[in-house]
Amino acid sequence: MTEMTCPICEHQCQLSEGRRGRCQLYEVSEGQLVERQPDCYLVACAISIETMPILHFQPGAKFLQLTTTGCNFDCPGCISTVLVKEMQADSGALEVLPPQKVIDRALDHHCEGIVFLMNDPLAAFPRFLTVARLAFQCGLSVGCSSNGYFSESALEQLLPYLDFINFGMKGFSDASYHVCGGATLAPVLRNIERVYRAGKHIEISCVYQRSNRQEVIGLAHWLAGLDRSIPLQVMRFLPFEGATIDEEPSICEAEQLCRDLQQTLDFVYLFNSPGSPYLHTHCPDCGAEVLRRDFYGPMGAKLLVNYSPQLSEGRCSQCECLLPIRGEVASRLFQEGDFQGGYPLTRALEMVEAMLIAMGVVRKQDVACAWEDLLQGDGLQVLHQQIQDPRSYLGALRYFGRRAGRPFAAADLADYLERWLDDLDQVMTGVTKRPRVYYAMGKPLFALGPGRLENRLVELAGGESLNRQLPQGGRPGKLLTVELLNQLNPDVIVMSAFMTCSLDEVLTECAMLGIDVEAVRTGRIIVHPAPGWDFGSPRWILGVLHLATKLQPERFSIDVIEEAQRFYQRFYSVDFIAARINRSFAKPSSDWQWSDAEKSPDPVLPFAPIIRQFDGC
Repeated sequence: MTEMTCPICEHQCQLSEGRRGRCQLYEVSEGQLVERQPDCYLVACAISIETMPILHFQPGAKFLQLTTTGCNFDCPGCISTVLVKEMQADSGALEVLPPQKVIDRALDHHCEGIVFLMNDPLAAFPRFLTVARLAFQCGLSVGCSSNGYFSESALEQLLPYLDFINFGMKGFSDASYHVCGGATLAPVLRNIERVYRAGKHIEISCVYQRSNRQEVIGLAHWLAGLDRSIPLQVMRFLPFEGATIDEEPSICEAEQLCRDLQQTLDFVYLFNSPGSPYLHTHCPDCGAEVLRRDFYGPMGAKLLVNYSPQLSEGRCSQCECLLPIRGEVASRLFQEGDFQGGYPLTRALEMVEAMLIAMGVVRKQDVACAWEDLLQGDGLQVLHQQIQDPRSYLGALRYFGRRAGRPFAAADLADYLERWLDDLDQVMTGVTKRPRVYYAMGKPLFALGPGRLENRLVELAGGESLNRQLPQGGRPGKLLTVELLNQLNPDVIVMSAFMTCSLDEVLTECAMLGIDVEAVRTGRIIVHPAPGWDFGSPRWILGVLHLATKLQPERFSIDVIEEAQRFYQRFYSVDFIAARINRSFAKPSSDWQWSDAEKSPDPVLPFAPIIRQFDGC
């Protein structure tokens, strides 16, 4: 039997026929290393480069995103878990695209190049290398986001065709890499230096948890020794999967870290923090703001379309300092489709997973069936539309329950949600005095978009949604000016249950910025008791009940914590313990686990035809 060492990453897995390595994507066939699913992609669509994210290479440019499944690391709390550990490597959702077809698609969409992200290119290295070589020959740029655990030989093969890369750091110690399955930090530092010396554009992203603050500072000092103009992207940790909520730093804590890091590096950016100004680019000489960006979903950013860049041929318009930004700013900005452009796809998959887990689905295989259905045709677009209204959400819930073989459990969950919706409709009938409610995410100036589910929850709970008056745009919303928020003058401010500040932080921010509205003056700022209570999960029903008790207390009064306990017992068979709940849409707690049990006994009805309205058949 032929045995060989995998030459792609520093794990150096021993492979043989029938024996795969850590990523499970390579095997030996007839004495040769082969990919299990060559020329297959889960995603091949156009995106803005900032959604990778890359900020200093052709700002605003359009690239073709490539994503597959699998990863050579196993990081706790990974936002891409649905892709790297739960999506099957041979999923029917994968699209077969030979290398030339990939290039043709990039050219047809007028893309500047191709980028590999969301899962690591090391899990699809032969196909990425082939596409990169062909893209180079066709004059297209090539980039990727990677954990950087390349073997020396693999990196040398890729370097001639690589234009830019985002190295995703897990920390700045061997211990941080041990947690993810790596042996040591050293290969990543070696590869960063090698790519930098080769003259390629590099940006560094690093997860910031409460426990690794000093590591991020240490990384910044190491980068400054290489080049203090290398952009550092601070990824405020959002705990998913088994990660606990106490490791998540607040936005205010993350901003303070960025201020400290700016003493060491010229360009420090903060992600996963809606409303933070630390996504903008400032001239390191005069301090002028040369590029403005907004939060654009987890791990993403977006150039502001209504802002004129103060940058000309790479120079600051104020002092003519030459900034380390390669290429011109795009004259027209591309708008991604629903759930497209970086990591929002993972949120879509987890929303469907959230429905199924609440139906008692405990096997990954059963979820994968529904995912494959979702990823056919315009399924993502239809899902995006239907989750914005509670009633249409019920149709999607019944539909995916049927696809996963859980029609009766789906009906039970949908009936529970519908009964509460009916009760609220009845209770709120005839309400004449509705408080004017503004819904924010992260910091108080980041307004959720007018078409979002959260605004409908406000209306169901007896409020008037001021967000409905705002113009469309952004994802999941956009930054307001202080003047506009003061003009709206909400009676109540509600903070998103997904990304938020504490009540004290909200009040401090409002005082600092000069936000003078009725909600601040009267202290009517609502923070949900737990994550997942207003979007992404059937637990939004708990959020609307909570809002109703706050907006119309004389009409509606229940103990929402007791109802949360009943919900958790009924649909998850566990107790509601707020301290165990993290940012996952799907998993009810950080200690929830998949099961290897036999398929659930819920009777399976014959599959209905694929109906794009997800109407539950």
